[in-house]
Amino acid sequence: MQGRKILITGGTGQVARPVAEALAPDNEVWCLGRFGDRTAREELEERGARTFTWDMDSGDLDGLPRDFTHVLHSAVYRGESGDFDGTVRVNSVGTARLMTHCATAEAFLYVSSGVVYDRADPTHRYRESDPLGVGAPWLPTYPVAKLAAEGVVRGLAEALALPTVIARLNIAYGPYGHGGVPMIMFREMLRGQPCAVPREGQNYCNPVHTDDIVRQVPLLWEAARTRARVVNWGGDEEVGMTDLLEYMSALTGVPVTLDRGDRSRGTAMFDHTLRRDLIGDCSVGWKEGIARTLAELFEEYRDRIDVADVPGAPVVPVVPDVSDMPVATQRSV
Repeated sequence: MQGRKILITGGTGQVARPVAEALAPDNEVWCLGRFGDRTAREELEERGARTFTWDMDSGDLDGLPRDFTHVLHSAVYRGESGDFDGTVRVNSVGTARLMTHCATAEAFLYVSSGVVYDRADPTHRYRESDPLGVGAPWLPTYPVAKLAAEGVVRGLAEALALPTVIARLNIAYGPYGHGGVPMIMFREMLRGQPCAVPREGQNYCNPVHTDDIVRQVPLLWEAARTRARVVNWGGDEEVGMTDLLEYMSALTGVPVTLDRGDRSRGTAMFDHTLRRDLIGDCSVGWKEGIARTLAELFEEYRDRIDVADVPGAPVVPVVPDVSDMPVATQRSV
């Protein structure tokens, strides 16, 4: 992708930042965000991106050009305060202002989440047409934020004749930002905290590495339509969250305590039929990706983690001898 004018919101985040850095050398890339992390802002600018301070709550876009060819909207107000009304307002109004500002774009990509599905069955592969819900005990306002914005995006895509795609993201991870849910859970392991898992069985997900995200964003833009197209966006493999925790423990030697109970971070498996038809398969296997991410974010474990030993891995600094795998401690409540 070359010679385009691209607008990216949430530019310092785990998903958007690697996209911005990859596209900046050959395109005019603008990143919007609050930029509380001054270092991240400076690093984006060093990579060739332009930065523009924007708070979704205030919505002030004065001074921002309008002639963008492509937009990636990944910013979200998660509503940690528990204010449902405020969460809906900030995400819906902020998204509406952004879309109307960029109404002449060739393609608009909104990053939604698999959290919008009514996830009653952890073994179900959710299709884009499946029932939606708002169940996320770990952050109840988050699915509300995503569903509110999805409604605005669908409506304005048709009202503005703005080609749009809504990508419902599964578990994204990689060496940017906090590293994604797997790295959040690994930090819990480092602190000796128990990791919440279901009392019976395990939750499943389709983790997708940021390398694949970077490669697939331009393909998703190509899939945009004025009747907004909705597509699941995740990795090819179905991975149990308990299996993922135990794999990270095996790689690093850090013990994991499984806290089996009725409340755990719900995840979802996706049906990938539409995504594969539109943008093809992923390239980074989950074991390779997790190993690489751990090695990049946690320098103290690089010597133990040898990525070259992971099937399909193209780079060096993962798997120690299986006999060295610590046994997961289980705790029921």
